Amino acid sequence: MAAANPEQASPTFFRSRWVERPDHVRELEPTALPAGFRSAGVAAGIKPGGELDVGVLVCDRDDAVSSARFCANAVVGAPVTVSREADRGRLRGIVVNSGNANVALGDEGLRAARAAQRALAEHLGVAPSRVGCAATGVIGRPLPQELLLAGVERACGALAADADAFSRSIMTTDRWPKRACLEVDLPGGRVRLAAQAKGAGMIAPRFATMLCFCETDARVAPQSLELLTTVCVRRSFERISVDGQLSTSDSVFLLASGASGVEVTFESEAEVRLGEALDALFRQLALEIVADGEGTERVARVVVQGAPELVEPVARAVAESPLVKTALAGADPNVGRILQAAGQALAERRAPGLVDIEVEGIPAASAGVAVPLDGRLLESLERAFAQREVELELRVPGSGGATELFFSDLGHEYVRINAEYTT
Repeated sequence: MAAANPEQASPTFFRSRWVERPDHVRELEPTALPAGFRSAGVAAGIKPGGELDVGVLVCDRDDAVSSARFCANAVVGAPVTVSREADRGRLRGIVVNSGNANVALGDEGLRAARAAQRALAEHLGVAPSRVGCAATGVIGRPLPQELLLAGVERACGALAADADAFSRSIMTTDRWPKRACLEVDLPGGRVRLAAQAKGAGMIAPRFATMLCFCETDARVAPQSLELLTTVCVRRSFERISVDGQLSTSDSVFLLASGASGVEVTFESEAEVRLGEALDALFRQLALEIVADGEGTERVARVVVQGAPELVEPVARAVAESPLVKTALAGADPNVGRILQAAGQALAERRAPGLVDIEVEGIPAASAGVAVPLDGRLLESLERAFAQREVELELRVPGSGGATELFFSDLGHEYVRINAEYTT
């Protein structure tokens, strides 16, 4: 059975044992926004059935600073192209639509994205270059520009200091909205840090492979904002995989309004503390994406230690193996599948298959040889694989390297959703 909405099932945002809430961070209402920000989400008719499908996020401070990261796919959506050309360090607003990725549409797609960018810029009274764009949904289907622009106009008229409708307007196959708002104690005072994300399928650990919009009312130095974005994305959205598929539309935007007046300067204690909060926020959101995973029931963390050139390919081989993922779905302690996946990656790099494996601290293989499964050990492994979160630790030849990836299982619901996605 598919996992329930964790926002309803758990009273706290930091639900995973793999993410620790910093002591100087408190959770607020998840739909709250930092000072200086407003958002809205409306139903424009891009998605059927009256679902919310156009969202607008704005910062009311003209001295806002921002940073952004985009996908690594050679084929990208028109919103990614338009956002890359924008003034990414001084964004005042972002327009996003769901239900249509605006990918592979050529000049038609670029015209639609730029028209939406201009529409929000006119509402804010700023140059179009200070507006970013994002989109998510079906690839290669015409995007009705008139619906998108009507949606932007309606959203601009509904802006409020709340992110509920906005966080829902960016969803596609997501089973729940992914969002949080935190209060962070810094040396100069308290600030807010919030984010809204989406993602469930087409998730691979080569950048974000999802959408994330993050806001803070701290007055952050541009150099600090760039540094924090880079470091925290690498430790979160670059560490997740659902199906090993790299999206065409990945985007992460981080905006700082400065409305709190609390300064965060480069290489300061405030930068460190804000970074700890942002790191925890992004890592939990990344795990929410994996836990959604279009039918996911279990999430696993694979940790690999060994030679630096081996740990990443081995981790990816395990995380993206359909055999490992289906064993995880069935809570089947089939350690042989983990050995096979690791051995495949090692063979491609002419390394010996001397792999040690532990599952939740239980030794399951040594130097490539499976540990004999007597009744008690088998029962222990079965219990380990039946958990909602499962930890796998691998050691491969060599030393000096270590990495981690978070991945989901692969079950019937994932196949059903993707078999019927456009029909």
